[in-house]
Amino acid sequence: MLDRITASLPSLAPAEQRVARLVLADPRAFAHLPVRELALRSHVSKPTVVRFCRSMGYDGLADFKLKLAGSVSEGVPFIHRSVDSDDKTSDVMVKVVDNAVAAFLQYRNAASTAAIEQAAQAIAATWQTGKRIEFYGAGNSGIVALDAQHKFFRLGVTSLATSDGHMQVMSATLLGPGDCVVIISNSGRTRDLMDAADIARKNGATTIAITASGSPLASACQIHLAADHPEGYDRYSPMVSRLLHLLIIDVLATCVALRIGPALQPALEQMKNNLRAKRYTG
Repeated sequence: MLDRITASLPSLAPAEQRVARLVLADPRAFAHLPVRELALRSHVSKPTVVRFCRSMGYDGLADFKLKLAGSVSEGVPFIHRSVDSDDKTSDVMVKVVDNAVAAFLQYRNAASTAAIEQAAQAIAATWQTGKRIEFYGAGNSGIVALDAQHKFFRLGVTSLATSDGHMQVMSATLLGPGDCVVIISNSGRTRDLMDAADIARKNGATTIAITASGSPLASACQIHLAADHPEGYDRYSPMVSRLLHLLIIDVLATCVALRIGPALQPALEQMKNNLRAKRYTG
């Protein structure tokens, strides 16, 4: 992104060149400063800052800063370095957090909104018809499946979550047309999950995979939400894939909530009141 700005300098108007040089001088600061401060530092008007962003092919300042922040975060120190046994705590914190942030930004820039839309519609339709919604995962992905059940239950969407392979196969056998299952796996090669996906799909249920692109599970399911973050097997490698899966579940749950609409609002308010009363009474 910065190389493209540098190459475009000669074709920009003088005022826009000043904005471009401010970006190149300190991209991290540019990504976080308000337009008023950017205009002040560039000695240009605020519309000129926006005009520069559009001349670079972006919708405006917000879009430009979003992409710039992603580029900067993916190129920060430590982002491609593993944690070492002699690292200080401050180094570990930076490496782990930056790896997670970079994975989130990479997902945001590469995610298929069409696939997310399709998955959200399928889950919302299943809920509206009173059919079954289930979440399957193994290992760390099993934790994500349980988290998904919790998030959707807060929306008033009753579901089942299981991390046991035998339970997954048995439960998939009971699914049918109109039901929906979300299968979560980093590698997409777990045998039980593959068997469950195959059984559910043959029974007519909608199958949604949160897994790596090109994995067997991605091909076995009707809807694929790509989660491309290969996990390292070094003992110090942070478990970023699980965080990425949790993020995707958050996006999916939010999209489903928007489709359900205000119908569940009274029930949610009552749920909050009941939890608050239980938590703070006595």
